[in-house]
Amino acid sequence: MPKKILAVDDERHIVRLVEVNLARAGYQVVTAFDGREALQKVESEKPDLVVLDVMMPFMDGFEVLRNLKANPATAEIPVIMLTAKAQDADVFRGWQSGVDCYLTKPFNPMELLTFVKRIFDSQSGGGDEKRIKI
Repeated sequence: MPKKILAVDDERHIVRLVEVNLARAGYQVVTAFDGREALQKVESEKPDLVVLDVMMPFMDGFEVLRNLKANPATAEIPVIMLTAKAQDADVFRGWQSGVDCYLTKPFNPMELLTFVKRIFDSQSGGGDEKRIKI
């Protein structure tokens, strides 16, 4: 059964780009377009990984991440931040909040796929480190 990934971004073209590339690589992809919808989809879809933007309406990505990590049922779901927020303070905040990978826009879809694969490989014993540094 393919791994399920939740792609969250308020920019529909980014969601579509992520969705198409992950689906082409064999992953099942579900989507959300704001922070509240992301938390609802995590609960209903039980994804294996979340690709999460920071700047979104209703609830930003850091708040979504905080909610995920605070809930024992979702705390272990890996999260890749995919965002235009590239300042050192933002990246540091992501790492402090428990993100598994912090990838900045514009991004190369192949780079995203590489990080997704590394995270899943590390869960199955294929790697030593859970967090991926860029």
